[in-house]
Amino acid sequence: MTLTFFTHPMSRGRTVRWMLEEVGEPYDTALIDWSAKPAALTEANPMGKVPTIVHDGAVVSEAAAICAYLAEAFPAAGLAPRANERAAYLRWLFFAAGPLEAAMVDKVLGVTVPEGKQGMVGYGSFDRAVDTLEHAVAAHDHIAGDRFTAADVFVGGMVGWFTQFGLLEKRETFMRYLDRLHQRPAWQRAVAIDDALLAEAPQR
Repeated sequence: MTLTFFTHPMSRGRTVRWMLEEVGEPYDTALIDWSAKPAALTEANPMGKVPTIVHDGAVVSEAAAICAYLAEAFPAAGLAPRANERAAYLRWLFFAAGPLEAAMVDKVLGVTVPEGKQGMVGYGSFDRAVDTLEHAVAAHDHIAGDRFTAADVFVGGMVGWFTQFGLLEKRETFMRYLDRLHQRPAWQRAVAIDDALLAEAPQR
């Protein structure tokens, strides 16, 4: 089994690093230079984006897709949804990767949805997207129910990233959720690895 992880420690690759540490299988890290992306990355992913993984020749990009893929590829880790978790698992995984991220990016870019046009964007309004996320996080200890799954890796990664950079208000609901997730040894290992790599990583 070969598993190569293309990443940079200041990217969405941090979420996938966490997922890989949760899976617990061996993997190789290919640290990229933003100014000179390796041919192996652009051959695997023509967009040259990280994170990207190559697992036994199969290429997966997009952090949410990688988390879901790894949960299925390594079922012994117990991170894929059970039958009663599947609906919430898929719903909030795709919500975070789609409407929520779009709302956050538009906020960064200063995009204002014109009056009467909110139905044309997937998130409706920024406040509605954030309130919906809070509702989801508050419903259970974990995003798909009472058990940690791969959806928590991605949603938790997004909540952590957006609160860290001030895009998402540090509401008590979000911070309690992060506190639970950050107690996980795999999260702590992943953070330690990526923080150590920052010193040697090529910067933008």
